[in-house]
Amino acid sequence: MSRTEVRICGLGGQGVVLAGQILGRAAVYMGKNAVQTQSYGAEARGSAAKSEVIISSDRILFPKIRSCDLMVAMSQSALDVYVHDVKEEGQLFVDSDLVTKLPPSMEVHKVAATRISRCELGSATFANVVMLGAFTRITRLVSSDAMEKAISESVAAKTKTVNHKAFQLGFVLRESH
Repeated sequence: MSRTEVRICGLGGQGVVLAGQILGRAAVYMGKNAVQTQSYGAEARGSAAKSEVIISSDRILFPKIRSCDLMVAMSQSALDVYVHDVKEEGQLFVDSDLVTKLPPSMEVHKVAATRISRCELGSATFANVVMLGAFTRITRLVSSDAMEKAISESVAAKTKTVNHKAFQLGFVLRESH
């Protein structure tokens, strides 16, 4: 691996920025170089949000994504806006309950992250971490141990246990169809 470009996108309030921060931190724990940037609309909840992470074994000289190797779309509107930035051989991860219109010629991983978060954890709040669990297992971009450590150091103390459970639920999950 020389450089992997990841975009996590969705709506404000879905935790896409936190997910990117966790992923970038996990990469650093593995001895890789990582850069994470974020942007979101003026209204915090419900507006467009994205987090971009570049992970490389080499120095990162340009901190912006040129085209995504991997993209996580937590909402249909985010997918619609950013899908054109995914490389032809790239992979797409979608929250299967919130994203239903998929591009025809792309490798897509469907994860029922919001449904699992609601049903198993009592709130949709942890869908981002459920998605990170599935993303980690499928891509092997970072280790589960590095992700667990990054989660511990990125979330509030009172939510650590439930976030670790969310990660494990996603990690053992089989894709929905």
